[in-house]
Amino acid sequence: QVQLVESGGGLVQAGGSLRLSCAASGSIFSLNVMGWYRQAPGKARELVAEITSGGSTNYADSVKGRFTISRDKGKNTAYMEMNSLKPEDTDVYYCNLRTGYGHEYWGQGTQVTVSS
Repeated sequence: QVQLVESGGGLVQAGGSLRLSCAASGSIFSLNVMGWYRQAPGKARELVAEITSGGSTNYADSVKGRFTISRDKGKNTAYMEMNSLKPEDTDVYYCNLRTGYGHEYWGQGTQVTVSS
């Protein structure tokens, strides 16, 4: 079993920055993808950014150039630096880990609120 613990959400003014962290523990296979998704009430969860164990990244078009995802493999931790935040970035952000064996795990979610 894998546990994901998120931290770093909060309230920030438009144009500001936040850094999210996701620490994974448990039986983690070396080949995996860690990422961040977000979900607004009544809407589907959407991918924000993801990073493979090899360091390849993928971003939603809406955050390209503003968000940067990274990971510390030794600590099994993923980070997402969010800059130039906009009110439309307000959502609950969920950490995700999926393995090459088809297992998928989610964190509990952290609220990000951007005021205008």
